[in-house]
Amino acid sequence: MFSPSTPAAVRPRERSVDVDGVPTAYWEYGDEDAATTLVLVHGFRGDHHGLEPIAARLAADRVVVPDLPGFGVSAPLRSTHDIAGYARWLRGFIEAVQPRGRFVLLGHSFGSIVVSAMLADVDGADAEQDAITASRPDLVVLVNPIGAPALKGPRAVFTRLAIFYYWLSAALPEAIGFGLLRNRLIVRVMSEAMAKTKDKALRSWIHDQHARYFSAFANRDVVLEAFRASVSHDVSEYAARIAEPVQLIAADRDDITPLAAQQRLQTLFPDARLHVMNHVGHLVHYEAPDEAAATIRDFIGEHAE
Repeated sequence: MFSPSTPAAVRPRERSVDVDGVPTAYWEYGDEDAATTLVLVHGFRGDHHGLEPIAARLAADRVVVPDLPGFGVSAPLRSTHDIAGYARWLRGFIEAVQPRGRFVLLGHSFGSIVVSAMLADVDGADAEQDAITASRPDLVVLVNPIGAPALKGPRAVFTRLAIFYYWLSAALPEAIGFGLLRNRLIVRVMSEAMAKTKDKALRSWIHDQHARYFSAFANRDVVLEAFRASVSHDVSEYAARIAEPVQLIAADRDDITPLAAQQRLQTLFPDARLHVMNHVGHLVHYEAPDEAAATIRDFIGEHAE
């Protein structure tokens, strides 16, 4: 289990690339010349740090983790931060970093929607066949996928509270609304709600990670637009159009998508398997990176050429 006492031994290389006029920061782990490249897409309000525990454990291969536009140190999109915009950016990012050999595309939480939407061509790139071919992975991994509408989750009341919170942040004067979005007490409440581990040291580390990185967004519009996108779409919309083999990694205590919905989601893909983690919630990447990485390695190994 990843914890403050067992830090990742791998040191990432910081890079940047321009994607359709959007300066995008990304971090590269492992062997640049490895036969397998994994591109990892993080969730809402986070940045690349959230997926670092998994990335470090997969660093026998080449692992690439960008900050989504408008989050971390990547610049905002020049268009609306909606699913189509993020899908279009992801396609361009993949083309820019040029995955070599076998290519695995992973999305966590909101990143699972972005990945699925890109693969389903919601950005209208189907007229650009070369771009589609260059950005299609061999394998897909979705960790804590948003597998059903947010308002139908086991804690839908909290989703409604979140909607009110983001609505209020938009309605207030900009400086006050921006401050509310970055309020440390509210971030801590979110962190307490999501963390399921009883390990005090690990909980403390998770809260510190959220305090450091959960408010690293460019401006109020970015986070409000991305939030609307996150609660307006889910992976089930796109699953039937994703032909690649898919590994779903779900958790039995996920408050955002219940296990029954994840089991249903599996049936919507042409080719998908489901691995369920016990006693874990929506923070698989923090609370169970060893098991997640092992599941991903097994999935890759079973599809070796």
